Amino acid sequence: MPRLLVPTLAALLVAGASAQATAPALSVVFVHPERFTDAAYSHPNGSEPERLEVMRDVQRHLVQLAERGLPPGDSLRIEVLNIDLAGWFEPWRFRLQTGTYIRILRDITWPRMRLHYTLTRGDRVLADADDELSNLNYLMTVNRYSPTDRLRYEKAMMDDWFDRRIVARASQD
Repeated sequence: MPRLLVPTLAALLVAGASAQATAPALSVVFVHPERFTDAAYSHPNGSEPERLEVMRDVQRHLVQLAERGLPPGDSLRIEVLNIDLAGWFEPWRFRLQTGTYIRILRDITWPRMRLHYTLTRGDRVLADADDELSNLNYLMTVNRYSPTDRLRYEKAMMDDWFDRRIVARASQD
């Protein structure tokens, strides 16, 4: 499967004040973002600038997670294969003034992401797997993110995944 590297978003990021060989590292690649199920904030078909905005926000959050929980010397590569944001756009809910649709959140429109990740420590691969992230109870759980955060449900889902898959795995070895 060909991979699409979004140059402005996919980069090797090294945490810390200097780029040391033992610093935690994260790379994020968005694979075929034009095929993502729902990766736009204001329109159901999502233009490229809207997808880039969502990808930028997802990448920023993954960087924050890596800075917080990826041990020094470990590297994490994440290939984002699909994004389906919480809620959906209903065609009859349209703002004429701004030309945007309104995202409606319902219990059957939970957030989802599909990704492939590789966690390494030096030359040793700790984990190499595909994963489906989802949060079926996203409207019923406590969420520490602001109600004005456009990715509040996706961030909570990524937090949970990162703690269960990456932090827990890295601390085992």
